[in-house]
Amino acid sequence: MKSIICGLTALVFGVLLAAGAQAQGTQSMTMSQLDQLRQEAAQGTVGYLGHRKAFADFINELHQPFDARSARIDADGVPGLWVFADPSGKKSENVILYIHGGGFYSGSSETHRVLGATLAQDAGADVFLIDYRPMPEATYPAQIDDALTAYRWLLSQGYAADHIAVAGESVGGNLVLELALHLRKQHQALPSSLVAMSPITDLTASGKSMVENAHNDPLLTRAGLLAVTRTYMHGGNPRNPDASPAFADLHGLPPLLLQVAAGEILLDDSVNIARMAAMAGVATKLEIWPGMTHQWQLYPEVLPQAAVALQHDANFLRAHFGDRAKDEP
Repeated sequence: MKSIICGLTALVFGVLLAAGAQAQGTQSMTMSQLDQLRQEAAQGTVGYLGHRKAFADFINELHQPFDARSARIDADGVPGLWVFADPSGKKSENVILYIHGGGFYSGSSETHRVLGATLAQDAGADVFLIDYRPMPEATYPAQIDDALTAYRWLLSQGYAADHIAVAGESVGGNLVLELALHLRKQHQALPSSLVAMSPITDLTASGKSMVENAHNDPLLTRAGLLAVTRTYMHGGNPRNPDASPAFADLHGLPPLLLQVAAGEILLDDSVNIARMAAMAGVATKLEIWPGMTHQWQLYPEVLPQAAVALQHDANFLRAHFGDRAKDEP
């Protein structure tokens, strides 16, 4: 017990504060400028479909360069974009299954392709960005089912589980954790490691940071998150551990890296899950980034801190590929 407590102190309360991180190249925009543009793009939009289009338009207007080799893939009915780490198009022995965020209703392999290309280059691994069924067209558990289908498809293509990693941000981080939990429950081979960036782990939005950071978060509100939960769960219990990892037993999961912005209302979703995972014996790393906002990793070509954060993610994933020493579920 003493060793667990010591590890917990190092992993959770000894968090990495990544202040002053600088990427190579010239910073084109600040975090506040990006937040303002994103807010302006969403003004006047109505409904999930309207917000979906506004987010896609916002990402397109940033004109972040994408010069990676890529191909459209169908993974047993789950479409997506395969981004090659090798410019020649030769497949890597390692692959990162990437699950995008966007409130379960927006985002796509197109909006996240620059993030995916950066991750592929930094990790030296191909990235498969999947397009799971969005809501309101589809609700829980369709998104989890699609992630599971894509993961099993990778296995069917000859990738060993310890050469597959899973990463995602926001609701994609929720799906990263739920994918691993469902695989464990079904006694199937787990991926080599997990990266969850600002994951929504508690669909009841009960963390203290929901109130404490309400005036600091320019993008998210508790009311908005609860509205999304109501649609996503369509009458189901948001405390169900099969939907909210915050209420699950996390034992036996692969090594986990969590990244979150210090001012997000979702701060406690990461802090609490890191504590739970560490107490369950999961090798866990938590990074809390001051000055950033939700999904800052989306902007690696215009925001230096985004490029640095993705480099951290890539280093973590690269370190665990091929690791057969982790415990079986």
